[in-house]
Amino acid sequence: MAKKDYYEVLGVNRDASDEEIKKSYRKLAMKHHPDRNPDNPKAEEHFKEAKEAYETLSDGQKRAAYDQYGHAAFEAGGMGGGAGAAGFDFSDIFGDIFGGGRGGGGRSNVHRGADLRYNMEISLEQAARGTETQIRVPTMAECETCHGSGAKPGTSPTSCSTCGGHGQVRMQQGFFSIQQTCPRCHGTGKMVSSPCKDCSGNGRIKKHKTLSVKIPAGVDNDDRIRLSGEGEHGVNGGPPGDLYVVIHTTPHAVFQRDHNDLHCEMPISFSTAALGGEIEIPTLDGVARIKIPAETQSGKIFRLRGKGIKGVRSSSHGDLHCHVIVETPVNLTERQKELLRELETINETDSGHHNPRAKSWMDKVKDFFAQ
Repeated sequence: MAKKDYYEVLGVNRDASDEEIKKSYRKLAMKHHPDRNPDNPKAEEHFKEAKEAYETLSDGQKRAAYDQYGHAAFEAGGMGGGAGAAGFDFSDIFGDIFGGGRGGGGRSNVHRGADLRYNMEISLEQAARGTETQIRVPTMAECETCHGSGAKPGTSPTSCSTCGGHGQVRMQQGFFSIQQTCPRCHGTGKMVSSPCKDCSGNGRIKKHKTLSVKIPAGVDNDDRIRLSGEGEHGVNGGPPGDLYVVIHTTPHAVFQRDHNDLHCEMPISFSTAALGGEIEIPTLDGVARIKIPAETQSGKIFRLRGKGIKGVRSSSHGDLHCHVIVETPVNLTERQKELLRELETINETDSGHHNPRAKSWMDKVKDFFAQ
């Protein structure tokens, strides 16, 4: 019986990329896997066909031969076709999980450097207006003595004899063929017999570097500023990681920040709260004046529009919320005490008129106990 065209089996065009072929094969393998179709004998047949087609088209040399000669390229002891039921190689599907893929080389030994984090504390004024400062951060940099090879000057690393320099070793476990990191060279593919004395064969050394950081106006707590390429140096020539500067605002003596709004407490005298008046309150840009209406109660909030902070991603400033706190006088003179007692006596004759909140609260208490 003539075999089906491999491209037709996988449902891809003849000019399909390796990624398209792999994606189509994974989809078919999951769909027709015998374990998922125990009562469908044709599923195993479709699974084998997809497996055989993928093993050929995913290999550059085999695919070139197939494109030129078709199935005849693998007949009569040719390059070799697919695998039987007992020779399934699941490393194609699970290669990414177990750390390896097809081919002898496995994954690349070049690795990107690690990202770094730096916690920076700034004042509320600096966060609102922006600033520029310098930081000193520790990092792993390429060893200047061995230029990252890890070998003593005048010597060179040698290929690992266990993995042949690939960094991966293949293990056969029943039906499974798995690639994993070489236990001897730890995936580098190289061995250093004479390590560099400055870096002890690591190829990298710990250093400190000074960087200039520009803090944009309006940053808030936990905002991150990314410094591209300022992280740890890469391994085996890999690109460096990034440095993330995380902003933390120190507590302010007057203001508390809530996103782009500011809050502050302003004490006022008993007489100002009762009779009204005008007071000055601080802002980030100086001072502002607000009018206190007569009979203002403690805890009332006055809002000053646009006196907050303009966030990094905002088009306008937030507001300043001033919470007035009526202050109880202390260190009273005898005359002051006498006047307050006189005021209290007057209030007792008509407490409902002068103390509406107290009367309302007492009425609620009476109703509660009357139940």
